[in-house]
Amino acid sequence: MLGASLNKVFYYFKSRWQSSWNYSLWALLIFPLSPLLGAVTIGIVSLITCLKQYRKISRRPLNRGFALLSVLLIVTAGFAQDKTTAFVGLFNLLPFFLVFAAHSTLIQTFAQLRQMAWVLVIGSMPVVIIGLGQLFLGWSLKFEILWIVFAWTIRPGGNPPGRIASLFMHANTFAAYLAIVFILGLGLWLENYQQLRVKRRQWRLLPTPHYPLSSEGAAPSPLPLLFLTVAVITNFIALIFTNSRNGWAIAIFACLAYALYQGWRILISSVAAIVSSVLLAAFAPSPVAHFFRQYVPDFFWARLNDDMYPDRPVALMRKTQWEFAWSLAQEHPWTGWGLRSFSGLYKAQMQIPLGHPHNLFLMLAAETGFPSTFLFCSLLAWILIIGIQLLRKPKYLNTQDRLIFFSYLLAFVAWVLFNTVDVTLFELRLNALSWLILAAICGVVHRYNQQDRLASHPS
Repeated sequence: MLGASLNKVFYYFKSRWQSSWNYSLWALLIFPLSPLLGAVTIGIVSLITCLKQYRKISRRPLNRGFALLSVLLIVTAGFAQDKTTAFVGLFNLLPFFLVFAAHSTLIQTFAQLRQMAWVLVIGSMPVVIIGLGQLFLGWSLKFEILWIVFAWTIRPGGNPPGRIASLFMHANTFAAYLAIVFILGLGLWLENYQQLRVKRRQWRLLPTPHYPLSSEGAAPSPLPLLFLTVAVITNFIALIFTNSRNGWAIAIFACLAYALYQGWRILISSVAAIVSSVLLAAFAPSPVAHFFRQYVPDFFWARLNDDMYPDRPVALMRKTQWEFAWSLAQEHPWTGWGLRSFSGLYKAQMQIPLGHPHNLFLMLAAETGFPSTFLFCSLLAWILIIGIQLLRKPKYLNTQDRLIFFSYLLAFVAWVLFNTVDVTLFELRLNALSWLILAAICGVVHRYNQQDRLASHPS
C-alpha cells in the first residue's frame, strides 16, 4: 500500500529521460541546491526546443513581443554610459525570454502543471531544513564541488543575522522563493484534499466484497495529502522567519485568495481579524496599539512599523530609492541610463552601495527607458489577461484543473507584487522560476485556444 501510494504521488519520476520536459523537471528539482547545474540543463532544453520548434515559436504573438523587447533592450544598452555593464545586464533578461518561448511550447497540459508544482514542493524541503538549521542550530558551511557546480554557503544565524536565508544570498530572495512554492503547494493541498474526500465517499458506497479483491475497493491513501500538509506548514514557518514583510503580505494575500476562491467565509473572517490585529498593533494610535500589543508578538508589529530597526539610514528606505529611480527615468526617458547602472549612480549620490531600487518596474524605467518598460509591462498584462480568460471558460476546465491553473495565476500575481517592493531579477533560481511559471500559463492557454479554434472551424 505504501509503495503504491508513493509511486502514484511521484509518477513523473518514472518517465523516460529522453523527454525534454523530463530534463526540465529534474533541473527544477536540483535547482535550489545547484543553480548552475539546473540553469545549464534548462538552458540546453530551451535551446534544443527552440531549434526544433522554431516555426511554431516564431508564429506566436507573445514571442514576437518579447523579440521586439529584446531589440529595444539591445538598443538601450548601446546608448548606455557604461556599455559593457549594460550589455552584461542583458543576460538577466534575454536568455530567459528564450526559456519562456521554449517552455511555453513544451508545457501544454494541466498534468504538467501538477508535475512542476510537485517537483518545486519536493525540492524546497532540503532548502527549508537547511535554513531552519541555520537559524536555530547555528549551522554553517562553506562547501564547493567542481568550482560552482555545487557551491553551498550557509551563514550561521542567517543573512542578515536573525533572518533565515538558507542557501540563498539574502533572506528577501529566500522569502520570494518560499512564497511561490507556498502558493503552489497550497494549491496542490486543496486539490488533494478535495480528491481524497470524493474518493472516500465513493469507497464507502462500494459493496463490502470488493474491499479485499480490487484496487478500486482499497481505501484511498492519505499519504500525498500528509506530505503536502507537512511541506506547506514547513514552508510557511520558514517564510515567517525570513522576517520579510513582503513575503508575509504575499502569504496572507494567497490565503485570502484561496479562501475567496473556495468560498470559505469563516477563514476569510479569521484571516482578516488576525491581519487587522497586527496592523492595529503596528500603526494605531498609542492607546489602541498598546492594547493589541499585549496579544500580538513584537516580532510582527515591530517589523511592520520599523521599530525593530529604528536607526535605518534614509538612503536605505524604499521611498528614497524609488524617488531617485523615478528622477533618473525622467532625465533619460527614451533609453534610460543602461542596465545595471542604478547601483553606481545611487552610490555616487548617496554614498551608500545598493544593488537595485527595490522595484523592478522603476528600475527598468530608469535603466532602459519608458518604451521598453511599457512594452515589458504590457506583455505581462497580456499573459495575465489570457490566463484569466481561460479560467473563466468552464467547458475546458473541470474543478481540479481550474484550481491548479488558478494557483499558477496566483503565483504569477505574487511575483509581480513582490517585484513592486523588491527585485528578483538577479537571483538565478527566482528569475528562471518566474519565467517558467509564465511559460506554463501561456503554454496551457495556447493549447486550449487552439482547440477552441478547431471546434469553431472544423475542417
